[in-house]
Amino acid sequence: MPVLVKVSQNKNDKTAAFGKWYGRVVSTKTMSYQELCKHMSEHNSVYGEDVCLGVANKLQNCMLEQLLEGKKVQFGELGTFYLSVKSTGTLKESDFNLGANIQGLYLCFAPSRTDVNNLSSKMLKKKAAFMNVKDLVESNKKSSGTNGTSGSSETGGDSNGGSNSGTSETGGNGSVTPSVAKPSILGTSPFEETTQVSISGPAGAEIRYTVDGSDPSAQSTLYSEPISLTDTTTVKAIAIKDGQSSQVASRQFTKGTAPEGGDPGDVN
Repeated sequence: MPVLVKVSQNKNDKTAAFGKWYGRVVSTKTMSYQELCKHMSEHNSVYGEDVCLGVANKLQNCMLEQLLEGKKVQFGELGTFYLSVKSTGTLKESDFNLGANIQGLYLCFAPSRTDVNNLSSKMLKKKAAFMNVKDLVESNKKSSGTNGTSGSSETGGDSNGGSNSGTSETGGNGSVTPSVAKPSILGTSPFEETTQVSISGPAGAEIRYTVDGSDPSAQSTLYSEPISLTDTTTVKAIAIKDGQSSQVASRQFTKGTAPEGGDPGDVN
């Protein structure tokens, strides 16, 4: 199966790219962790699904342990995982406080650039085959003997268009359903005095959030930096990309006695 690409027009008249057509990758589906382990067990392997899942879980835990001990972790020939921080600056080195000035800790990945498995963008392009989603839809229509419904959008995108980045997912009938992954909400809960909440989403998406319990919309507060909480609060967030909104991500942060090590939390 080739890499599917949707060609769409930039509708943002406030950018230099307005009116131009760009390509962006769409996905047939998101493979779950369990599905990947099942695929491993069926892919010329002598090990069962439960063994592959156990090994993968152990690998995941060990990788996180090593990362938190200050090491970079190479994942075969795919690339290397490492940590980075976001911090606020100080005028003097002596004024920098690790607890106060470090705003977030992020998991990063650098693709391999070795001769064995070079995963730089140029090398990936050479390895991949591409197919326009429009051609796939037309091919599926012909094979099913249907001409489709006039006036409908074969990609599922809205009529206003949007930027040229992001991903969508295609359904089994060849139509493409817009899919924006919901954000991840991270922070310690319960916490004693204060906690910093960070929100991350798909590349190129803007994050809108609320802290009053209401569901966020395109008019809600735009996320730009970690949120500081001092009381029990429910944080809700959505990712918006190409005019499409994700499902609402929600997490409650409770003020109280924090357990040793804390709980980094995640999306409900």
